[in-house]
Amino acid sequence: MLTREKILITGPTSQVAFPLAEKLAKSNEVYGLARLSKQQDRDRLESIGVQPLAVDLAEPDLGVVPDDVTLVLNFAVVKTGNFDYDMAANVEGLGHLMHHCRRAKALLHCSSGAVYEYAGHKSLSETDPLGDNHRVMFPTYSICKIAAESMARYVAQQWKLPTTIARFSVPYGDNGGWPWFHLLMMNSGTPIVLHSDRPNIYNPIHEDDYIRQIPKLIEIASTPATVLNWGGSEEVSIEDWCAYLGELTGLEPKFEYTDRALGSLRMDMDKMHRLLGKTEVPWREGIQRLVRARNPELLKSS
Repeated sequence: MLTREKILITGPTSQVAFPLAEKLAKSNEVYGLARLSKQQDRDRLESIGVQPLAVDLAEPDLGVVPDDVTLVLNFAVVKTGNFDYDMAANVEGLGHLMHHCRRAKALLHCSSGAVYEYAGHKSLSETDPLGDNHRVMFPTYSICKIAAESMARYVAQQWKLPTTIARFSVPYGDNGGWPWFHLLMMNSGTPIVLHSDRPNIYNPIHEDDYIRQIPKLIEIASTPATVLNWGGSEEVSIEDWCAYLGELTGLEPKFEYTDRALGSLRMDMDKMHRLLGKTEVPWREGIQRLVRARNPELLKSS
């Protein structure tokens, strides 16, 4: 992992970034930028050795942010559904932050596979068309992610800030994730709504793998920005991971199929494999570890 760096992480209290911040804080000086409207979030960051910085990126007052950080990891995302606020926080805020930290060695911007136009079961590469993929669930999400990529590209070139734009798939692990929400829904008997064009296929990536790949994502940062898909090397359907959750727990998933749901988002991982290597945690192992960490009482063996 990275050592002796001065790192700024945005969105550090999230399911994705918190375990990363915890890992990096063991051997680096780490600052965590978020709105921090709850004292418990501030306390949680301090407990793992991260210095909290209370900033709303929609109206950024960056005076509290050191301007000599060496690395910036942007995992912040706002999806209130209000276009004015969400664009200000996710897009304009990113521009302000990159300008403030323009002397950093590199920046990682965590984008999303949600930037791609829905294409059924086609495997999507970095050059495929972009579109408003997630509007059915998150009205502002895809548009903000696409716009934020453009902002990152612009600032990277304008201020010669080496940047990586990584289009994330489905992150999960001991800290939660989409499969965990499905487990909770199975436990409560709530139907899981899926797209009618079944199976619903994704590239879930375990937190061990995405944390392990951070140094290489920093290493490949460039101007113009490097853009790549970022997900698990194995393709897995929601139907299959829910079936496996059922094997582990004895719970039965209930599916409802409709065209008004997020569809498959298969990602071509060739570029990631060339630049970062393949992921290492098999999805079944990762799912089992998730259940043991979050809800061990649901396991059959318990």
